[in-house]
Amino acid sequence: MGQAEAMTEDAQRAAIVAAARELARLGLNHGATGNLSLRSGDAALVTPSGLTADALTPESIARMPLTGSGDHVEAVWEGPLPPSSEWRFHIDILRARPEANAVIHTHSPYATTLAAMRRDIPAVHYMIAAFGGPSVRCVDYASYGTPELSRLALEGLEGRAGVLLANHGAIVIGADLRRALWRAVELEDLARLYYLSLVAGGAAILDDDEIMRTVARFNHYGPRDDA
Repeated sequence: MGQAEAMTEDAQRAAIVAAARELARLGLNHGATGNLSLRSGDAALVTPSGLTADALTPESIARMPLTGSGDHVEAVWEGPLPPSSEWRFHIDILRARPEANAVIHTHSPYATTLAAMRRDIPAVHYMIAAFGGPSVRCVDYASYGTPELSRLALEGLEGRAGVLLANHGAIVIGADLRRALWRAVELEDLARLYYLSLVAGGAAILDDDEIMRTVARFNHYGPRDDA
């Protein structure tokens, strides 16, 4: 899909619809669960509240300003429908992480199971390096759509590209939507591996130094624009 800023807004909206449908096809979201956002200049395009992936259209996606102080209380948007009830952490993440242009929130089964268990995902596989460190953290619980949940998500994402939200789901970020979608898939696979290892009696965990060496090698790993 290329860098978000290199796409027209119409192309970005179409890409969001395609990504939402792919998440549903892969079983990473179901019904109206989960949400996506994409940086578009000085605004964010955020999926609306309450629509299933098959009902989502480019025109139904809300446009929200990224400018401002950040101490917002109510959603401000343009479009026919209000943004997702989770709009706050989308806006806060895009404001705080300029290298991230896409945010995906899922309720994928294994990641959400570990989130309900309130477990970090350790380095059961070297692909944990795709998230920037030797673990994917699970942050404490806070009600959906609240400033507290947004604050916790930002803390969990410090130095990372993915986080689990206790008793809720997961968030991944990416330089573009392709990379964020890739991470959503990888996170669910890591969660599955870790859960199955727990069922089987536990896994050997790779050491932090090995993972950080792999992180350095992962600078150009993942989906490519010319693929």
